[in-house]
Amino acid sequence: MRRLGTGIGWRPEIADDIERLPGIDWVEVVAENICPGHLPDALERLRKRGTTVVPHGVSLGLGGAERPDAGRLAALAERAEALGSPLVTEHIAFVRAGGPRTASPTAEAGHLLPVPRTRDALDVLCENVRIAQESLPVPLALENIAALIAWPGEELTEGQFLAELVERTGVRLLIDVANLHTNHVNRGEAPAAALDELPTSAIAYVHVAGGVERDGVWHDSHAHPVTQPVLDVLAELCARTTPPGVLLERDENFPAGDELAAELDAIRAVTAKAAVGVSGAARVSGAVGISSTVGISVVVGDPGAVGISGSPARKVPEARGVLVAAGPVSAAQAVEGARERVALAQTSLLSSLVAGAPAPEGFDRRRLGVQSRALAAKRADVVGKVAPELPRILGADYRPAFLAYARGRPMTGGYRRDALAFAEHLLAAERPEDPAARRELTQWWRERSGPAPVRPGPAARLARAARRALLGR
Repeated sequence: MRRLGTGIGWRPEIADDIERLPGIDWVEVVAENICPGHLPDALERLRKRGTTVVPHGVSLGLGGAERPDAGRLAALAERAEALGSPLVTEHIAFVRAGGPRTASPTAEAGHLLPVPRTRDALDVLCENVRIAQESLPVPLALENIAALIAWPGEELTEGQFLAELVERTGVRLLIDVANLHTNHVNRGEAPAAALDELPTSAIAYVHVAGGVERDGVWHDSHAHPVTQPVLDVLAELCARTTPPGVLLERDENFPAGDELAAELDAIRAVTAKAAVGVSGAARVSGAVGISSTVGISVVVGDPGAVGISGSPARKVPEARGVLVAAGPVSAAQAVEGARERVALAQTSLLSSLVAGAPAPEGFDRRRLGVQSRALAAKRADVVGKVAPELPRILGADYRPAFLAYARGRPMTGGYRRDALAFAEHLLAAERPEDPAARRELTQWWRERSGPAPVRPGPAARLARAARRALLGR
């Protein structure tokens, strides 16, 4: 496993500070936020200094029911090659649901949502990971995510789920110790138990980040200082293995450079203390390792059954990389059946979170409400960043207006399309009430929506009249 050292998440807002920070061996960039042919000057300067850059994807949705999108995979591969990266990373999560499998529109979460730790979900994830691995020019590592909610009927612990994922695919792991702490607070899952079950030899690197308690739960905000409990989980991990790299993440409310340096020093102190504590001793983990011959578990049952969990899997010895199913159901049919069940379950959950649908059976309704509000708040924040003119034009009305718009209107085409749809919604309702602000919003929308006539023609006037009639105006 390549040694990375100490790193920090590269963000434009702290680019100058990162250049001045001592002891930065590598940086991680959000893959979707960079263009391979037009890298920021500050990032190029780091590369010329020999700083390793790792692209970190957020939009593949490898834990979703559908196969990974070929275009998104190609984009991630392009960034890895342009940056000369030793690996790429993504998340064990789903980010969209719906579509033909469920006869419903595809909706986007705008956030990383947890997959159920079931055999069905694991079968789907493993196949999606193999598809991704075949498309990428460098190794792939996957990150465990933080969760506010727990799926009912889970069959595996987080450590078991990750260990079998590694065993079946050979994928590497990006372990976020802040996420382990979050799941401890929110779901009662002991970080030490998860670490005991992990295949530590598969760890590519580690994330450390801050969070905050709100609504009675812990939010992995990446906008607050790293807390001592998170550093304690890092120490637990380092007591079991020497991670090849440790990286500090910060996405919002960026502190001064000296505060970032202090957090990095605290991280280095934990890793250095752990290294001294085991100096001269071989590190042995009780977790499952990566074997050269893999036994694949395939769910065998009724492919048409509805639910998030299939029948218990039977392990069938086989050659590496070949799916074999026991009984009359082929491997392809078994995974396809799993995809159908996972699609139904994830669509039901996402519809509840972003479209006001009833809560699926077995979920904590209060927690679903917390997650729903958190998704809407993040959506408003990100739209405000990708389209900063909207908060400026609307002023204090922006946030309540956006949250009212988002209620029952799932995001379907990314944040930029969401910003346009929000503006269209306001203009259809002849808002904002201030004429000057409405004219400015109209101009903003026209510039981003393609050519529009200077004066409304008959069709436009008719459409406007129809909208007024529908709105009772």
